[in-house]
Amino acid sequence: MDLPVYSGEGVAPADVMRLAAEYHEAAELLHKQRRKGEPISLAPCRFVALHAIELYLNAFLLMKGVDHKALRALQHNLADRAQRAQETSLVLRQGTLSHLMDRSSREYLITRYSPELPATLPQLTRLMATLKDLATKVSATAANTKQTRGRQPF
Repeated sequence: MDLPVYSGEGVAPADVMRLAAEYHEAAELLHKQRRKGEPISLAPCRFVALHAIELYLNAFLLMKGVDHKALRALQHNLADRAQRAQETSLVLRQGTLSHLMDRSSREYLITRYSPELPATLPQLTRLMATLKDLATKVSATAANTKQTRGRQPF
């Protein structure tokens, strides 16, 4: 019996990096379009930024030889991804690592499923700083890896 083919199966780290960069750019644009005094207007920015973070972590882990099946098993758990990335040489600022390890899974769930709770989330500036730090560090790794040649994010 043939197993289903998952989308993204076999995708190169370079392609994941390019996709992460696109989501990163979209998060920056959505951040500029937020409406002051309306926390729910931040939800699209948060969701896209969290997805970009997940993609950057995936790209890094793929560059380090983690297979697609192992990444799928992590579901949307950014803390587990960050821990695995750290174990395979990714060095992040303490604030970035703390954000990914402590709050990111809860932040993902609230952003996606609980539009009435955005005020309980960390400041958006912290999420965007986490995204920027991760993009910078993963991009530096990609620049030193042949399989990720192409557009370099932010």
